[in-house]
Amino acid sequence: MNILIINGSPKPNGNTATAIAEMLPIFKKEGIETEVMQIGNIPVRGCIACNRCAELGRCIFDDIVNEAAKKLEKADGMIIATPVYYASANGTLISFLDRLFYSGSFDCTMKVGASIAVARRGGISATFDELNKYFTINSMPIASSQYWNGVHGRMPGEAKKDAEGLQTMRTLARNMSFLIKCIHDGKKQYGLPEKEEFTATHFIR
Repeated sequence: MNILIINGSPKPNGNTATAIAEMLPIFKKEGIETEVMQIGNIPVRGCIACNRCAELGRCIFDDIVNEAAKKLEKADGMIIATPVYYASANGTLISFLDRLFYSGSFDCTMKVGASIAVARRGGISATFDELNKYFTINSMPIASSQYWNGVHGRMPGEAKKDAEGLQTMRTLARNMSFLIKCIHDGKKQYGLPEKEEFTATHFIR
């Protein structure tokens, strides 16, 4: 069992990394393997709606998005972590996620998702909601914690002072580990939920 962790911060050793690092020992203790991909400091262009991915089974722009797609396909869970910019996630991360989830040719059903937002002060809950939408549109259960998954800090290292935020990260890691294990065992006994043929409705008058 393994989790793909996406660090959307442009600062590899910033407060977002601190939030992620707080969870890693828990996952190790629970026997869950992890891999962290640092994408916030990499140029990632947005989706251009060319729909070539439908033909190719991957994004036409062969960059870190396609690299991450291969890892996500094999993963049992995914964590998306980001600093907050104007009550939103880092723009690079959003471009990355739009293309990752739109161009992927594999099924994410029952892969466990979790999002983390890191801010100086406000915008955490809006960013948290924004990231969770990528999971809910892809049949991915969301792991919860004791509070919305956020840590506060502005300058590098300040997040280490947010005792409640770091505890929230540890609780999230334990809850996510439990959920992944339950789904892993459940798939052996029950398989995945039955899928209907997709019905697309366009609200055009």
